[in-house]
Amino acid sequence: MVTIHNMAFQGHFPRALFDRLGLPAPAWSINGVEYHGGVGFLKAGLESAWAITTVSPTYAREIRTPEFGMGLDGLIRARAGQVHGIVNGIDTHEWNAATDPQLRQGFTVRTLGRRAANRAALQSEFGLDPGDGPLFVVISRLTWQKGMDVLLQVIDHLVACGARLALLGSGDKALEAGFGAAAGRHPGRIGVRIGYDEGLSHRMQGGGDAILVPSRFEPCGLTQLYGLAYGCVPVVARTGGLADTVIDANLAAIAAGVATGVQFNAVTTEALTDAIDRTVALHRDTAIWQAIQRAGMKSDFSWGRSGKAYADLYADLLEVQ
Repeated sequence: MVTIHNMAFQGHFPRALFDRLGLPAPAWSINGVEYHGGVGFLKAGLESAWAITTVSPTYAREIRTPEFGMGLDGLIRARAGQVHGIVNGIDTHEWNAATDPQLRQGFTVRTLGRRAANRAALQSEFGLDPGDGPLFVVISRLTWQKGMDVLLQVIDHLVACGARLALLGSGDKALEAGFGAAAGRHPGRIGVRIGYDEGLSHRMQGGGDAILVPSRFEPCGLTQLYGLAYGCVPVVARTGGLADTVIDANLAAIAAGVATGVQFNAVTTEALTDAIDRTVALHRDTAIWQAIQRAGMKSDFSWGRSGKAYADLYADLLEVQ
């Protein structure tokens, strides 16, 4: 079985590598490891696997299209009957808001009020001014895939509507510089840390009001799952695992008490601006906001459910083979 996390990373190497692999000569074929004149590791796995899994049902459908298939969409379509999408799980021991030692104050779905201490601590850690508007957080690679260029274009609007932003990440140097410049323009409203800090990522999830994930494509995503578990409302693009794990706070979902975040479609400045505006408006209504937080915290994204789905698939494969 082959599990695809991200079709963009395929393991494509020159033809000369084939001679070092110890494979029989017939393996060098269109139905084997050959791919555009070189060795395609992922392509070979997709050709030969009994089953193909990927990390969310929506991504399993998306990779059948040229937009998301990264040149392998035809092969995925040909093997559609063997493709399965299973959402990732999270480590609920490591990511437990009630017992997390990184947080100033542990909390549960019944004690959401205790998050205020974490929010205040996070503001202080990033040098942000206190405020009534939402405190957005970003924990991400700063890349085109993650939509960080679009976020940078709307960041002044985010500040203008009364929100603040704490960002942790690294990646494209131009984006790093752009977020640094934005922090310089808006002292006390935008805080930026270039790099990665595991403990800080926990504190951001436990103290931020909403986590922004404007990815152009996202096979599954974990930050939105951590956000759900920690009452940090996900604001996500409707793609891949983000679409599968976050329930948009539309009027019907709010009325039913099942809304867990904010979704938007195209990753454009207009769509992201609208999502930010919606989030700010939702945050003003404390009762609705807390209902969204609680619904997210009650979601089950442990490995219990996902692990069972994998175990059932393995069992089916053994029976068939």
